[in-house]
Amino acid sequence: MNRQKGMSSLMLVLLMLVLGSLMLQGISIQHQARLSQASLEKQAIQDSMDAESLLEWGRVFAWPLSPVLQCQTLPGFAGRVCLRFFADGTALLIANCRDQTRWQTASVNDNSLHVDRNGWSDFCPRKEASQCQNP
Repeated sequence: MNRQKGMSSLMLVLLMLVLGSLMLQGISIQHQARLSQASLEKQAIQDSMDAESLLEWGRVFAWPLSPVLQCQTLPGFAGRVCLRFFADGTALLIANCRDQTRWQTASVNDNSLHVDRNGWSDFCPRKEASQCQNP
């Protein structure tokens, strides 16, 4: 009888060990998933900040007023900023960094570029989406 009590105690200890191991494994999987999500969110925030920085740099850059699409890159940034002129005298600054894009409308008056004071937009301000694409 004593031997049976010892075996049942041993089985109980082993069962608790297996259950604890399974719980730790589940927690580890959840931790890895959350860590991966946090890393993706961090990269998206960094790309968003870089796109806004590129757009701000494009606002103060001395762009030539030629009626073509012009693009510039800034050292230290993964994206670029482009200026696209339209026939109606308006222009569009397009800054993108990986999946993040920002737009800023502008106009050409008195042979100079005037950026609108309304600020940037995170959606295409033109009717045709193709006009908002960076080449």
